[in-house]
Amino acid sequence: MLYCDSSVCNKGTFFDCSYTWGTLEANKWKPVNLLYVCRHCRESFKWFAVLVYADRSGAGKATKFGEIPPFGPHIPSRVISLIDPDRDLFLKGRQAETHGLGIGAFVYYRRVIENQLQRLLDEIIRVAEKLNLPQEKLKQAKSETQFAKAVETIKDAVPQALLIEGHNPITLLHKTLSKGIHELSDDEFLELAINIRLVLTEFAEKLGQALKEHARIKEALTKLFNPESRKKSNEKTKMDTETGSKSEG
Repeated sequence: MLYCDSSVCNKGTFFDCSYTWGTLEANKWKPVNLLYVCRHCRESFKWFAVLVYADRSGAGKATKFGEIPPFGPHIPSRVISLIDPDRDLFLKGRQAETHGLGIGAFVYYRRVIENQLQRLLDEIIRVAEKLNLPQEKLKQAKSETQFAKAVETIKDAVPQALLIEGHNPITLLHKTLSKGIHELSDDEFLELAINIRLVLTEFAEKLGQALKEHARIKEALTKLFNPESRKKSNEKTKMDTETGSKSEG
C-alpha cells in the first residue's frame, strides 16, 4: 500500500503495476522500469527502476536503484501550502531525513521555519480573526526581528484550537530549533528533524481543521437564522442526491 495524495484519494491505497519496460535474460542483471498506478483514482503513479537477475530455473532477485516520486514520509498538501515559498528547501530536508542525514535535515527544516515565521503567524492571525479572538500580541510578534522574542510574545496568544496536546506549536518548534549544530550527534539531530516535521504537519492540520470547523458553524448559524437559506440548501442537497442516484443507475 502506498499513499495517494490525489484530491480523490488523499489516503493510503493499493497501486497496481500497469506497465513494465525491459527484457529479462537468463543469468544476467538487466534494468527494468515498473509503472504503478493508484487502483482507485488512476491518477497517482509511482515509477520504480530496478535491476533484475533471473536464472534459467525461473528464480531470481532484484535490486531497486531509484523511484519517482522519491521515497520518503508522506507530506500532506496543507504543509506544502503552509511553507510554499520554501517548498524546495523543505523537500530537500525530507530527502536528507530519508537518507538518515540528521544534521542536514535539521538545518534545512530550521531554515524553512525561520524564513516562514511571518507566514505561520499570518495563518494563526487568520484563525484568530475567524474565531473573534484577540490578535494584538500575534500582530505585535510580526514586528519582532528576533525569533525568540516573537515566540515569547505569542506564548499565550495562540488560539486553543491550534494547540498540540496543550502546547503552543510555535514554542515547540522554537524549542527544537534552538539546538546548536555542535551540541548533538547526527542521530540526535535526525530525531529533532523528525520532530520538527511532525509538529509542522500537525500544526498545518490544526489550521485546516479550525478553519473548516468555523465554516461549518457559520453555515449552521446561517441556516438557523435564515429559513430561506436553509430551504435552498436542503433543495440543493436533494438535487445532488437525485443526480448521484441517476448517475449510479
